[in-house]
Amino acid sequence: MYSRAHENGPALSLVTAAAAGLFTAAGVRRGFLLAQPLTPGTLLYGMVFGVLASERGLAWLQALLMSVFVYSGSAQLAVLQSWSQSPLILPLILPMVATVLVINARYVLYGASVQPWLVQATRGQALGTLFLLGDGNWALAMREYQTGYRDAGFVLGSGLATFAPWIAGTLLGFFLGNILPHPATFGLDFMLVAFAAAIGISVWPGRAGVAPAVAAAVVALVLPRLLPGGWAIVGAGLAAGAVGAWRHER
Repeated sequence: MYSRAHENGPALSLVTAAAAGLFTAAGVRRGFLLAQPLTPGTLLYGMVFGVLASERGLAWLQALLMSVFVYSGSAQLAVLQSWSQSPLILPLILPMVATVLVINARYVLYGASVQPWLVQATRGQALGTLFLLGDGNWALAMREYQTGYRDAGFVLGSGLATFAPWIAGTLLGFFLGNILPHPATFGLDFMLVAFAAAIGISVWPGRAGVAPAVAAAVVALVLPRLLPGGWAIVGAGLAAGAVGAWRHER
C-alpha cells in the first residue's frame, strides 16, 4: 500500500527512528559525524589558548585541566589576562572564578534549550551531554532539533567531536609555545586581543549594542584604579549586561 512515507523518502524514516530511539548510539554517531566541520576551528582555537597559557607561565597540566573543566575558550582566554605566577591565594582566585561564571552564564540558557531532548535521557546521559555542551555543537543540535530530529544522542556525539580537538589543540599549542623562543615575535601575544575582537564583531547586534559596549568600556577603564586584581573583566561584563537588560525592559 502506498503511504506518504514514500513521498518523503529516507528523511522521514530518519526522523521517525530518531523519535523512537530517544538516546541511541546511532544518534551519537550522527552527531559526531555532522560536527566534523567544527573540528579544524576548534583545534586552532585550542592551540591559541595553549600557546598563550605557555606564555603566561602555566604548567602543561594546569592548561590541560583548565581546558577539560572550564571548556570555554572565551572564559579561559579572559582568565589568562589576570593570571599570576605568584601563589594562587584567595584574592587572586576570586576574580578568575567570577570571570568564568560571568562569561559562561550563557550556558544556563543553552542547558534550558536542550531540556526537551535530555528529559528523555538518563541522569548519567544528561550530565555527560551537558558537560560537553559548547557553542558550536549547541547551535548544530538546535538546527537538528528544528528539523524534527529527536535522538538526544546527537547532542552528546557533536559535543565529543568538539571536545576532543579542543583538548588536543591545548596540548599542541602549549608545547608549540615552549618551542618558540619568543612568541611575541610572531604576534602570538596579540592573539587574545584578536580573538576577543573577532568574537565581539561576530555577535555585534548593531545600534542596540552601543550603550552596553560603552558601559563595559568605562567600567573596564575605571575599575582597575579602584579594585585591582583582575576584576575589570567581571565588572565590565556585569555593567554591559545590566545596561542591556535595562534597555530591553524599556
